Parts: sequence; structure tokens; C-alpha cells
Amino acid sequence: MKKLEALTSMDMIEDFLKNHELSFLYVSREDCGVCHAVLPRLRELLDQFPQIYLGHINAYEVEEIAAKFSIFNVPALLLFVDGKEVLREARFIHFDELESRLEKIYGMYNQATS
Repeated sequence: MKKLEALTSMDMIEDFLKNHELSFLYVSREDCGVCHAVLPRLRELLDQFPQIYLGHINAYEVEEIAAKFSIFNVPALLLFVDGKEVLREARFIHFDELESRLEKIYGMYNQATS
């Protein structure tokens, strides 16, 4: 299952995005049942994409995350390539569609860096 890095401050989040060309942020809250159901499936899905790093943010711990990234619902899933957001999903996640979009982005990224 994909390694999950806990990000507990805006500085940690910014460093995470700077240090990983492919960064996936997972924003959740402890009291969110959907969040608890989505995370294991997301980690399993991201196993297919070894160059994507996964960071987890508890929206209660890092409240400014909502304003910084315009997050209105959790769970929120954001993929960044070289620090720029390229994919966003929130609340109800359609994993087949998410997988297809990730494959396209990942494939284009690997072609560009080859």
C-alpha cells in the first residue's frame, strides 16, 4: 500500500510540493466517514504509480489548507505536477474515472521526462 506522509503545517505542505515532482495531497477530517472509506482505496490505486508521492492533511490540524487550495468538501484529492495542480476530486470519488485520468497524466509526465 502506498506510503502516506502526514503533513501537519503549511510549511510541510509547501516543502512536500517542492520536493516531489508528482505530489498527491489527500485532505480529510477525522469525523468524515467517506474520508475513511476512500483512503485505503486511494493508497491501493496509487501503488500503480510509483513516482507519485502521497501526503495526508487533516483539515482540522491545518485549517488554512481550505483557503490556500479552495477546498470546500472533504475528502479532497489534489494532484500536482511540478507544483501546479493538474487534477482535483472531492467528496464522492469515482475510482475508475480517477484511475483513467491518473494514467493519462502519468503517461504524459513520463514521456516529457524521458
